[in-house]
Amino acid sequence: LGTVFGFLFVQAGASWWIAILSSILIFAGAAQYMMVPMLASGLPISAIAVATLVVNLLHVFYGLSLFNRFPARGWLRWYMVFALTDETYSVLTTVPESTCHHDMARVAALNHGWWILGTIFGAVIGSQAQIALAGLDFVLATLFAVLTVEQWRTRKSSAPLWVAIIAYTLAYPLTTKNALVIAIVLSCIASVLWRGRTRKKGELA
Repeated sequence: LGTVFGFLFVQAGASWWIAILSSILIFAGAAQYMMVPMLASGLPISAIAVATLVVNLLHVFYGLSLFNRFPARGWLRWYMVFALTDETYSVLTTVPESTCHHDMARVAALNHGWWILGTIFGAVIGSQAQIALAGLDFVLATLFAVLTVEQWRTRKSSAPLWVAIIAYTLAYPLTTKNALVIAIVLSCIASVLWRGRTRKKGELA
């Protein structure tokens, strides 16, 4: 994934060192892929930064669900917050709850390190080879397919997957361009309602 990002980023017209720097300092996974067409279309850095911030707001929900499992204080906590990408979140939610903070941080650091190394490799290739590999960015969709399978294998309930499928099915006919955003909102609403219903049942019991 890092290699594909580095390649596409450089092919879009950016310098190779900017691709590497973005993977070190931004490390936003899918949001970095989003930067590629924006860069290619000539949008200003400020617009790209705002768009990246909006997309990464999703990570707020990631952090809330793992809040009690992160270190209480110190640099390790802040690094875990910074390195919590889609891929890292998916892995951390499948490890035992007894996993220590340092092991969780090692998972995050491993993902971060491989992403940087891949970006370097892809950026070097992209700066030397002027070829168009149509469909190469589909690797991101493949990643999420793999993450979904792993989440399914370690599931405690099938409800989240069915909620996501139903939400997207409802959102897609409304607007194909913003279907994902609407589906996420619907999924969040369903999650809040489900939790409230579960809590009410617990109080009645």
